Amino acid sequence: MVVLSKIDYRVYRKLKWIIYVITVGLLYLVGFSGLTKGGATRWINIAGFNFQPSEVAKLAFILFFASLLSDIKDKNKIKHFGWGVIVPLIFLAIPAVAIFILQNHFSATLVIGTVTVVQMLIAGVRITHLMIVGAIGAIGFAGYLGIKNYNAPPQPKEKENFRKTRIETWRDPWSDMTGKGWQIIQSLYAIGSGGLFGAGLGKSKQKYLYLPEPQNDFIFSVLAEEFGYVGCIGVMLLFLIFIWRGILISMRAKDTFGSLIAIGITTLIGIQAIINIAVVTNTIPVTGMELPFFSYGGTQIMINLFAVGILLNISRSAKK
Repeated sequence: MVVLSKIDYRVYRKLKWIIYVITVGLLYLVGFSGLTKGGATRWINIAGFNFQPSEVAKLAFILFFASLLSDIKDKNKIKHFGWGVIVPLIFLAIPAVAIFILQNHFSATLVIGTVTVVQMLIAGVRITHLMIVGAIGAIGFAGYLGIKNYNAPPQPKEKENFRKTRIETWRDPWSDMTGKGWQIIQSLYAIGSGGLFGAGLGKSKQKYLYLPEPQNDFIFSVLAEEFGYVGCIGVMLLFLIFIWRGILISMRAKDTFGSLIAIGITTLIGIQAIINIAVVTNTIPVTGMELPFFSYGGTQIMINLFAVGILLNISRSAKK
């Protein structure tokens, strides 16, 4: 983070195609020959170290699309449907296939797609153009699911569509308390038992054999149990301050490229925090999403710190 905060962010604009090709290549490589953990194939092993290309892609595509959209805007074509919408979405669709279909990683697809759309809006793409594409995409996706379910052979109950099962569990986790509803019920127990001020640092009971992934996806539940309602509000306020400052950096950046990178990084951190907290409180169905700067994980914490380093460099050269 410190090193990247000293490097001029404009150098990434010259490397956009290298960044894009390498990242897409890694995503397809892991899709076909990656490591499988917990039923998910999302990792690559290099020299004894495992890393997750989808986490690298989150930052890489922020830099790529910031450069691509800046080039389109410089040519005064950002308002054109073809250049402003279709061209960026084609470059988004290529890695999306690897992440969503080959890796079955819906949460990463959602995050990367949302960040890209926000960058497109800030760059000046017409909202009506995005709404048209969004409606067509929703209809096409619904048709794809309908055809897939119609043609699919009967499956045993344990092999039913896991996303459908997640939604059913989200609606009523107590219908399968010791099975699919276990993790969210234990999360709610942890949050509820924290009370106003919590049990104290290190005194969580739910993290011992009850709460799955307490160091990762469900770390906010442990935080709630140990620091209570006050601690939760404090953490959420810190994320809100981060988002507020990130937006100011984006507004004050010297050029469009810096502005789009800043808003992309801010959106990335913000949406991951929102989804993680929403999952552990059962506001939305369970999906794998780390809490930035809190969750354990080498690749995700490294990429988040890299992103903040770039954000700090944009802030360093921002207009007063």
